[in-house]
Amino acid sequence: MKILVAIAFILILGSLGSALVFLMRDKGRSNRTVTALALRVGFSIALFCMILLAHHFGYIQPTGIR
Repeated sequence: MKILVAIAFILILGSLGSALVFLMRDKGRSNRTVTALALRVGFSIALFCMILLAHHFGYIQPTGIR
């Protein structure tokens, strides 16, 4: 489960970085920045749902505040 979360974070950061590159390179003349940011939102929602489902099915356990 830790590996899947790490991969999801890498995808989110990669999408955010590509949006920055597209914004600087295209200077707002194309929709590539919007597409990259939409992918980032999609990856974030997928990560959130994956964590909720993993908790529901018992793959991860809450540890509480120590």
